[in-house]
Amino acid sequence: MNSKRLLIVVAVLAAAIFVGGLTWSDWSSEASERVKVVMYQNPACGCCSKWAQHMERNGFEVEIHKSPELNRIKEREGITRKTAACHTSFVGGYVVEGHVPARDIKRLLREKPQVHGLTVPGMPAGSPGMEGPRRDRYDVLTFDKEGNTTVYSSY
Repeated sequence: MNSKRLLIVVAVLAAAIFVGGLTWSDWSSEASERVKVVMYQNPACGCCSKWAQHMERNGFEVEIHKSPELNRIKEREGITRKTAACHTSFVGGYVVEGHVPARDIKRLLREKPQVHGLTVPGMPAGSPGMEGPRRDRYDVLTFDKEGNTTVYSSY
């Protein structure tokens, strides 16, 4: 590789790190392995599939199950009315409820906090899978099996 091309590659990587907040682990061989997300959704829901596409664009492998038993899964996992959204997913030993951005799931898997999972309650406009002309402000919450929540990030 000539020095001019090498300089361009270094500049592009530096820009990606600065703008995207990438770390060395994002480039390592471990990070390049696709993490599997198992998602359960109502068979008639379209926004869930859009969220799955968001996850795949961000390096995850998504296995989709269309299930009429979604409420039973939510109940089993301690998801309450306060924390509920449209689809329920499992990744890395955590529950992910609703339209949680991939960046927060990557952070969850990197930091491994002592929580049951993450949720974006409801279906806020502008969250992954709910893109459109309007963008609502929303919080990503951690939750435990008792339904206690804390703000993990805000958009």
